[in-house]
Amino acid sequence: MAQELEHECPECGVKTFYRAASTSLHLGEKIKWHCPDCDYGFVQIGEIDSSAA
Repeated sequence: MAQELEHECPECGVKTFYRAASTSLHLGEKIKWHCPDCDYGFVQIGEIDSSAA
């Protein structure tokens, strides 16, 4: 399981996000990612993430 993810932060630009939590669901693994420099975070389930919403 990856503990880091390169992703676009709307506040800081492209950053290395860190896994804050994860759990298994019937849809796949739910992972919460957080930017280390601000309070921005998003949830990813499989290939779908809440940052695209």
